[in-house]
Amino acid sequence: MRWSTEDWHTAGEPFRIVEGVATHGSTVAERRVEAIAGEADAVRRFLCLEPRGHDDMYGGFITPPDDDGADFGVLFWHKDGFSTACGHGTIALGAWAVRTGRVPSDPDGETTVTIDVPSGRVQALVRRSGGAIDEIVFRNVESRVLERGIRLSTSRGEVDVDLIFGGAVYATLSAASVGLEVTPQNTTDLIAIGREIKWALNEHPSAQLADDRLSGVYGTILFDDLGRTDDGPWQRNVTVFADGEVDRSPCGSGTAARVALLAATGELTEEEVLTHDSIVGTRFHARIAERTPAGVIPEVSGLAFRVGSSSFELDEGDPLPDGFSLR
Repeated sequence: MRWSTEDWHTAGEPFRIVEGVATHGSTVAERRVEAIAGEADAVRRFLCLEPRGHDDMYGGFITPPDDDGADFGVLFWHKDGFSTACGHGTIALGAWAVRTGRVPSDPDGETTVTIDVPSGRVQALVRRSGGAIDEIVFRNVESRVLERGIRLSTSRGEVDVDLIFGGAVYATLSAASVGLEVTPQNTTDLIAIGREIKWALNEHPSAQLADDRLSGVYGTILFDDLGRTDDGPWQRNVTVFADGEVDRSPCGSGTAARVALLAATGELTEEEVLTHDSIVGTRFHARIAERTPAGVIPEVSGLAFRVGSSSFELDEGDPLPDGFSLR
């Protein structure tokens, strides 16, 4: 077994791109369901977990698109399985598609990279000047508030939690409400309460969607309110997703979910920009691209950078072909 990968990071969060993995289904959503229990899951474990990856690794398998309307599809994966959405991955794929020539691009303008993901069709708008990438805008599926003010008893007291959809279902609350601040020093405590809230609300009725493949809480977003810039609200967040994985970036689909919530509360208008920082100090900017009957179409901007390429192989007699996790 040998697999070649191209590794990127978006605002500090890794994204390992893999081509040639066999998946089955007529749509990316169907391919995800098949992959969860199929051969692709063994490849995920091989490339994601230790000793070839780590508990916070993230990546995607390139697939055919659902139809001719997209450039390609992708199955996003992490240490616990396959996710339905990934904004930081979409930004990385936009850069990868342009720089590798997979999608013909304008060296002095905007190129749209259209990608089918399990939650729908998204776009990466790659903006370049002189051949250099200046900005990549992740245009997400419709994002909306599912339920606000869910009262929950936790190990850190009573809290009010909101459920939002941004391609995946997120629970969100202020870090201060559980006596924390979004800083690296608090990572262990943030992971613990993030996991607790995720599993407490995973079966909540509002987390069960019409398409059951999207149901369940994917992650918990804890945020600090940093006030306002001249352009709009300024917040810092950490997204604890899957089962205790920490997003180093401000989380693309999580940022989209926060845009939907702030739009619903009136804290973010069409004329404003959300400045969204991560736990490691990196930043996304986000805005309301348009309003829909149920919510908004968010746009999240950031940059991705190539880390390198690798060739992974299973050596004869290796006792750890499936990898392992210590979390």
